[in-house]
Amino acid sequence: MKKLIFLFLINFSCSTSNNNDAGHANHAKSDKNQSSLSPHTVAMAMIGGAHIHIDYSSPSVRNRIIFGGLLAYDEIWQSGAHNATWIESDYDLIINGKELKKGRYGLFTIPNKEEWTVIFNKNWKQHGKDEYDQKDDILRIKVKPSVLTELVESLQYDVDEIDDKNGLISLSWEKIQIKIPFEVKS
Repeated sequence: MKKLIFLFLINFSCSTSNNNDAGHANHAKSDKNQSSLSPHTVAMAMIGGAHIHIDYSSPSVRNRIIFGGLLAYDEIWQSGAHNATWIESDYDLIINGKELKKGRYGLFTIPNKEEWTVIFNKNWKQHGKDEYDQKDDILRIKVKPSVLTELVESLQYDVDEIDDKNGLISLSWEKIQIKIPFEVKS
């Protein structure tokens, strides 16, 4: 019974868009549907009063070469499986010196060995990259990928607090990680 109440409280607090509790703990959840090879997953955190929410499907490596193999370099990727990954914030964010207005955006990337392009696109509700159109891009930034020492089997997003105004979004999969620092605009 305590577990059900706890899960209800997490789901309720995450669905409340005006929850400004800066002490709200970071949390993530994953559907427990074992039949899916790419389960629906979320990553969330409260940072500087902002609720940051990433919704994605998490594919696994399954003994494949991902970057430069399954995912070609220099081509748009929906940054997850199935539907486009989306990110939402109830506060404006500053990313790489540029403002991203509060709202929900499709999160796309263009992987490359040396530098990735991270894209926030106003068309967040689409299957994969089928309807992606560059004219709908709201913000594009460049980030350097880093090579991890250990394999990350399933695609994983994390939203971490750096301090009371700054956070870090990371995408990790296979042996690659990218980091997207941001500031919550007050």
